[in-house]
Formats: sequence, structure tokens, C-alpha cells
Amino acid sequence: MVLRIPLRRSASFTPDHQPLMEMSSPTALKMEANMLVMGANSVGKSALTVRFLTRRFIGEYGDMESIYSHSLAMEGREILVHIWDVPCSQDWVDESSAKEKRVQWADGFVLVYSICDRASFNVLRPKVQVLKAAKEALSQEKVPIVIVGNKRDLHHQRAVSSEEGRLLALSMDCEFYEVSAAEAYHGALMVFQGLAERICEAKLALKKGTGIRSIVKSMSAVFARKRTDSL
Repeated sequence: MVLRIPLRRSASFTPDHQPLMEMSSPTALKMEANMLVMGANSVGKSALTVRFLTRRFIGEYGDMESIYSHSLAMEGREILVHIWDVPCSQDWVDESSAKEKRVQWADGFVLVYSICDRASFNVLRPKVQVLKAAKEALSQEKVPIVIVGNKRDLHHQRAVSSEEGRLLALSMDCEFYEVSAAEAYHGALMVFQGLAERICEAKLALKKGTGIRSIVKSMSAVFARKRTDSL
């Protein structure tokens, strides 16, 4: 089923020079990963996303909602990544139905805060709790979530320590990265590649579990019929 979403901008970016890990293989096992990127105003979540997609840093963004598509190749598997970048203003004022559609659409989440803005960090715990509750209601056991502290280059303005970020992620069973979208591409790559790996692991585990449950259900039905026939 294709989810059709009205957007002000939708784009597909490909870097000028792709590393080997991002080159497609014709024999790769194909999977898709839907990622929702969220965060307070001015934390650099759009800059982080576009840094990953293009290797370029763009510091200023308007209040735009965008979905991007990008292909990764990891461990013989081709992953088509769809990234939904939601403006903070829309994330908080949209109707609950719109928020619910985003959460249902997403396989995993990137929650970004600025290490220079404690308020942007403090809102993450309740946000993670809401996301986990929503996805677990849909029978998803483990929700892939990455917490990202951005603007590491502005260490002289730091308001949130690296240890605080790690402890929050650990307590919420999330992955954690502290990066600088302004300084380097590698940090952005680690964030999205790491989440893609977690999403694939979760999907494969769910598929395996569904297969096992199906086998058990079939065997139970067979034994039930045998017991009935013997009566």
C-alpha cells in the first residue's frame, strides 16, 4: 500500500561521490526503511538529514516538510531509505490523526537535540515514551530509535554533556550519537546507517517470529485434527 502525503517539497538526493557502502549491488537483497526525523526548532535536524544525503552542509532551512529517498548497500543488502523530515511547528500543532499517520508510517525514528539547548534535550524522554507506546500498540516489540546530539562543534556553548545523552539513550533503550552536521559527513552517515541496520534487524526478527508462529499454528491444527479423528 502506498501512503500518499501532500508535501511542499519532495526530493531524492544522491551524493556526487558515493562511498563503497552506498553503492548498489544488482544481486543485493532489497529492503525498505522508513525513518521519521524529529526535533525542536534550530537543532539542525534538516541540516543533518541533507548532510547525509548530499555530503553538503546547509545551515539555513525554512519551515518545510520533506520526504527524501536514498539507497544504501550494507552487508550484501540494498536498503531503500525514505526519510520524512517534519518541522517542529507541525509536529506539535498537527491534529492527532496526522501524527498517528507519521508514526504508523515510520519503521524507526531519529530524535535530534542541540547540545547547546537543554530545552531541546529535555523534551526527548516524553517523546520517546509516546513513540514507543504508539508502536507497541501496533505489536512492534522493539522500536528502533536513535537519539542524536548535534552541534558538537559548538562545544564552548555546550549545555548538555555527552554523558547525559548516553545515559538517556541507555535508559530508553535507544542508540546514541553525538555529531556535528556542520563539520563532517561521517557522523550523519553513522546516524542513518545505524538506524537502517536496526530497522532491518527488527524487520527480519519480526518476519522470523511470524514464520515460527505460523508453523506452530499449523502443527497445532494438525494435532487437533488427529485428536478429533481418534475420538
